[in-house]
Parts: sequence; structure tokens; C-alpha cells
Amino acid sequence: MAAFSRREFYEQLLHGCVFPTALQGLEQIWVLLLMCLGCRMLWRLGLPSHLKHLFTIAGGFFCLYHFFRLQMIWVVLMSLLCYLVLFLCRHSQHRGVLLSITVLIYLLMGEMHMVDTASWHKMRGAQMIVAMKAVSLGFDVDRGIVRCIPSPVEFMGYVYFVGTVIFGPWISFTSYQQAINGQKLTFSWARRVLRSLVLSIVCLLMSTCVCPYLFPYFIPIYGDRLLRKWLRAYENTSSFHFSNYFVGFLSEVTTVLSGAGFTEEKDHVHWDLAVSRPLNVEIPRSMVDVVTSWNLPMSRWLHTYVFKNAMKLGTFQAIIVTYAASALLHGLSFHLAAVLLSLGFITYVEHVLRKKLAVIFSACILSKKCSPNCAHRKKKGLFVYLMNILFGALALFHLTYLGSLFDTDSEDANEEEGYGMVHTINKWSHLGWAGHWLTFGCWVFYRLLG
Repeated sequence: MAAFSRREFYEQLLHGCVFPTALQGLEQIWVLLLMCLGCRMLWRLGLPSHLKHLFTIAGGFFCLYHFFRLQMIWVVLMSLLCYLVLFLCRHSQHRGVLLSITVLIYLLMGEMHMVDTASWHKMRGAQMIVAMKAVSLGFDVDRGIVRCIPSPVEFMGYVYFVGTVIFGPWISFTSYQQAINGQKLTFSWARRVLRSLVLSIVCLLMSTCVCPYLFPYFIPIYGDRLLRKWLRAYENTSSFHFSNYFVGFLSEVTTVLSGAGFTEEKDHVHWDLAVSRPLNVEIPRSMVDVVTSWNLPMSRWLHTYVFKNAMKLGTFQAIIVTYAASALLHGLSFHLAAVLLSLGFITYVEHVLRKKLAVIFSACILSKKCSPNCAHRKKKGLFVYLMNILFGALALFHLTYLGSLFDTDSEDANEEEGYGMVHTINKWSHLGWAGHWLTFGCWVFYRLLG
């Protein structure tokens, strides 16, 4: 492609990548979208609730079979096992913990013994959603948020809700119950679906057709070997980011299209589901803000059902347990575990360092934005802006460093089975372990501050 003129490059990109990728993406999801719309229409018919649950189970089964064929049996087996544990422990006050242990054992056995790695990793998104729903339901019953254990039909309807069964996101049992009540078909609902669909296709095109050629085809930056190395890492990072945004916006489409993902304010219904906030990731304030904005529903689930329960161990330990839980849900892949556990250390060090500096300078430079009535004397000003920009640049550096692992062109990379230890070590060694050294330096600086 280097021999092409700029015009020839754009023409080749348009006809060889943009159009085929967009069409292929729509071909892959149109059946799922049709099923979501069909369920949305059924909710409006005023059917008995048990029929609505049965229809969404049927729709979820159909979509699972459409995407995974007979491999869907492992998702079904997990859901049956989870409900069996929930029913047998119906008189216990620790259903959430028992379901967590059940899910943990099942996922470990699936990763290591029951299924071949390629097949298991194809289903890990659906497995993750089932696991998150079952665990959250167990804790919600323990806490009284859900008054009683759902019937088998209600539980399976929730787990196989057609709007979330393939791409997610996690929704609570209460949100599922509100969805099947059937909100009115409104212009704001249709507009939200169309907006998310357009954004998902744009993110798919960015990930596939733009980010791999970011430098120097779209942004003419040239430099020495060191600069090219980091620019290449940023290309890999950007491509990975936009593939995540594609799935995030697509999950918004399926969830809202099927009738979930809204909040009610008096007589007004707001279709305001947000799965990710790309701007907060690409132009970050902090790494803490990045991990929250990456996947909002999952971040909320981890905070509510993992972090809060692990806080009795201490803040740092709770953070590590939370990222370890996230790594397990995403699959036993060395590179994902390495990234997520590294994120745990990075976010902790950043949080405590900025908290210490905020106290010393009495300035609004915390990892998250301060409330308007905070006690800091310096709420604005050059110093506050410069410090926040500095930490934002550090966050962007960490994102580039961590995202460099997701190189689809690597010979050692296997998209279905994950990236191995050798690939991970080689990639970070290639960048001089810069992100880890920087985190260690920030921790030493924090300790020196006393």
C-alpha cells in the first residue's frame, strides 16, 4: 500500500475494506436485531407474564444456536446449574456467595477440562453474561432487592433475555422485569436504536479500516525507530478500543431494541442506556475514569457485587480481587490477566498519589472530578489544569502500553484462544516495560511524600 498515491489508497480502502466490512457486519447481526424487535412487539400485546418469559427464552435459545450452534449447550448447562444452586440454597442468607463459588468452579473446569480452548473462548461473552446475571440475582435476593427467588421460567427468561444474551450488557433482574412490561413504541426509542446502530458501524469501520493505517496514512507522522515503535503500539491500542466500542454500541442496539435500557422519571421514559463512553477513554482524565467508562454496566456490577463485598479485606486487596474476578470472567488468557492485574496496580497507585497531592495542594486533582462543593481551595486555575492534563497524558501512555498486546498481526497471537505468555512478555519487553516502571516510580514518589 506504500506505493499507492493517497487517492489510490483511499479508493482501495473504500472498496476493499469499508463497504465489505459494513455489509458483513450487518449480515452477521440482522437476525439478532429481528429477534429483538419481534420480542419488543410481543411485549406490547398484553400477554400473560409466563408467556412473555417463554417467548424470550425461545428467542434467546434461537440466537444462541444461530451464533454458537451446538456449543450453546455449555451456556445452557451453566444456567441450569446456577438455578439448581439458587433453589437448593433458597433458605440460605449467602446465595450470592454460593453462586459465585459455583460460577468460579464451572468456569475453571470449562477453561481447563470440559471444552477445547477455541470453542470455549467463542462462547465466553455469553458465558460471562450468564455468570454476572446469576451472581447479581443471588446477591439481590440476599439483600432484599428482589423479594423472592424467581420461578424457573422467570430465571431462564432473565438469563436468556434476547437483548443481552449474545453481546450483553449485564442488566439487573429488575430491569428485565420492567422491559417485559412493554413500554410504548416512541420516536425517542427508535432514534436511540438508530443512533447506537450507526455508531456501532462507525466504530467497526474505525477498528478495521482506519486504525491499522493511522500512521502515516491518515496522520502523517514519521520518526525514528523509538517513535515508530510507540506509534505502532498506539495503532494496536486504537484498533482494540474501537472494536470494544463496536460491541458496546451494538449491545445498546439489541438491549434498547428489545425494550430494556431505560429509566422512568415521573411520566417520562428516557432511553438512556450507555455501555461505554469513548471520549472518556480516548481523552482520559485518569485510568480510574478509563476503567469505569470502558464498560459501564460491568464496572457497576464489579463495584456492587465484588468490590463492596471484598472491602472487608482492605482497599488494595479489594481492588486486586475485583480485577482478578474481571480476568476470570473474561477467560483464562494470560495477556488479559496480565493487563487487568496491571490495571489494578496502576489505578491504585494513581488514586492514592492524586489523593495525596490533592491534600498537599488543596486542589481538585483527584482521579475523579470533585463535586462543586468540595473542600479544596484550588478548584480551577493553571496549576489544576496542568496537573490534570499531566495525569491524563500518563493515562494515555498507560493505555498505549497496555493496548500494545492486542496486535492481530502477530504470529504468536490467536484471536480465538488468546495471546500467550511469550507474546505478552515480548510485547512489553519491546517497549522496555515502560508502563510498569512508570507505575513503580509513581508509587515510590507517593511513599516519599509521607
